[in-house]
Amino acid sequence: MVGVSDGQTSAQAPAAARTRVGRPLLSLALASMMDEVHAHSGAVYLLAADEPVLEMAVMAGLPRAFAAPWERVGLSAPIPVAEAVRERRLVWVGGEQDMARRYPRIAVVLPYPFALAAVPVATPTTVYGAVFVTWPGSHPPELSDRDQEHLTAACGRLAVRLKRAVEESRPLYAEPDLLAAPAMGGVAGTLGTVEAARMVARLPYGLCSLDLNGRVSFANAAAAELIGAPVSQLLGSQLWATVPWLNDPVYEDRYRAALLSQQTTSFVALRPPGDWLSFRLYPSTTGLSVRVSRARAVAEMNRAGPRPGDSPSRLVTISQVLSLAGALTEAVSVQDVVQLVADEIAPAVGSQALVLLGSRAGRLHVLGHRGYADPHVVERFDGLPLAEQTPGAHVLSSGVPAFFDSREQLERLYPVRHSTPDGFAAWAYLPLIASGRPVGTCVLAYADTHPFPADERAVLTSLGGLIAQALERAVLYDAKHQLAHGLQQALLPHSLPTLPGIEAAARYLPATQGMDIGGDFYDLVPTRGLAAAVIGDVQGHNVTAAGLMGQIRTAVRAYTTVGQAPEEVMRSTNRLLIDLGAELFASCLYLRLDPERGRAVMARAGHPPPLLRRPDGQVRVLDLAGGPLLGIDGSATYPTTEVELTPGCVLALYTDGLIESPGVDIEDALAALGQRLTEAGDLPLDELADALVRSSAAAQERIDDVAVLLLRARTDG
Repeated sequence: MVGVSDGQTSAQAPAAARTRVGRPLLSLALASMMDEVHAHSGAVYLLAADEPVLEMAVMAGLPRAFAAPWERVGLSAPIPVAEAVRERRLVWVGGEQDMARRYPRIAVVLPYPFALAAVPVATPTTVYGAVFVTWPGSHPPELSDRDQEHLTAACGRLAVRLKRAVEESRPLYAEPDLLAAPAMGGVAGTLGTVEAARMVARLPYGLCSLDLNGRVSFANAAAAELIGAPVSQLLGSQLWATVPWLNDPVYEDRYRAALLSQQTTSFVALRPPGDWLSFRLYPSTTGLSVRVSRARAVAEMNRAGPRPGDSPSRLVTISQVLSLAGALTEAVSVQDVVQLVADEIAPAVGSQALVLLGSRAGRLHVLGHRGYADPHVVERFDGLPLAEQTPGAHVLSSGVPAFFDSREQLERLYPVRHSTPDGFAAWAYLPLIASGRPVGTCVLAYADTHPFPADERAVLTSLGGLIAQALERAVLYDAKHQLAHGLQQALLPHSLPTLPGIEAAARYLPATQGMDIGGDFYDLVPTRGLAAAVIGDVQGHNVTAAGLMGQIRTAVRAYTTVGQAPEEVMRSTNRLLIDLGAELFASCLYLRLDPERGRAVMARAGHPPPLLRRPDGQVRVLDLAGGPLLGIDGSATYPTTEVELTPGCVLALYTDGLIESPGVDIEDALAALGQRLTEAGDLPLDELADALVRSSAAAQERIDDVAVLLLRARTDG
């Protein structure tokens, strides 16, 4: 089916019955284009009928697997065919380095020398799709005017034919990809003559022929002997899929590199237990010829051990990339990201130092750095305007990576760096782009001059994308954390008031799962003659719960100040919560303290019972009468209980987060809390509060917030 688009508005072909177009229109047009400009591979994309997506309709010259990640492409995707459609123009990529700089996602998958042109298939009013064609890496860095005209004209002709097919309601049938014709079954058919086959058989080294899909279509006896597999097993199979010791992505990568670049490539492989074989691949547009021979020099070098200065063949392996991606998903804060890049990514790419830069109010902001002997060298860039002529600011603003092989190269483009030496000799400035916008710059510094070949630039730029996603999440987390911390601090008392005859201490710990903010609260309210204490827990640990907690705490203070009795304070707060319509419930424990009489009057709304420690160390759970949770029943009543609070007694009020923990029975947890209060109850009250929180079963991994309020009756007035 042919989908069409006019760029601003969309039209689409009728989704009517399919009829034959007669000839394979797309395949013939693509083959003709490739022949006119001497390209060796290409593909036609058509716009989907009902979504902004380009779908590969036919490919020629290479297996479709080479372009598998881009068989369906969104129009907003950062790849040449999508850009050609968006901008209605020919897009030219002049080679490996140009691809790495402009389209790093493609370069990291296909880091080979080749050139590419993408052209929209469009009439003056309607876009139907796009075509791309590729040339070997030997192609000149610029596309000739002749080839541009040929490609543009051919795509224009194809668009007219597609327009006619749409007008006549003749959607296209699927067409097969264009690959070289399959090889004949016999050796003589493959090589042309029996004598040629005999000649090949007499050669002292192995010869194989691979088709474009990498399948063996011919192998002589010497090749079979060297590889260690019979010819019958090799024919029709891919070497890296059939021969176990060749089952390595590196070897398949060499086959891809040869076909896409049309340049001779080679690799050396170890055939167990100790035979090194050399494979040299000679590509053409119909397949590959492979010469196989022994590589004794390599084997001897390997036995001698690695030489100083030898480096891995790959900058970062696939397993490393997967590991780094997994680690970055676990980074929570910005400093977590900085540390992870320092510990994992910088060593993997050979860097000795790094800086993460962000922006705030139009100025550079140093988020973190590692590896610099003098931190002031880095921190002097903090606060610089983004318009300043520095590489970090330029990369952050433009979103384009920058690589400097040497100090001279950096200082030639940015003279300001003459006055800010950092002791390093090469730098990679990677834009951190997330959600389509630059969120920062990652600067990797190298102690020695360091060339950045195209494949390394592609890998570094791709890693920058992973870092950017983690950094964006971390910045958002830090902002939420600061907001939550500030809100929580504003809603809870900054300090507890001094009350005659009462000593008090309180602790609050947010849940470790969530936004670091919750609905647990406590307060101590002085009034004339008497005092009030309250502790409560609003359902949830988020901003909504915290906001409601602040309203409840304010209401309790107000009702206490106007002199309401404990049961009235609870009833009034309950009605307020229902009137607010918050759909959240709250537990609460309210105490009216009378230290002169040594008494306390308590009202409870579904809250865990307090513990009372007597001066002799005995602890009991106060089984208080009470009512339902606040916010459930507007007519609920909350009876009160009077308890003894003589000098030396300690009342422990707490929220359920202190005693609730997965897998722990609530009765056992309450008994353990009582035991700790017995043992440590004579400590100063602040130390006692710390001890109770620290030794709680839920202290480390808290699924709920924890609030503790301790009250000790004193002997002095």
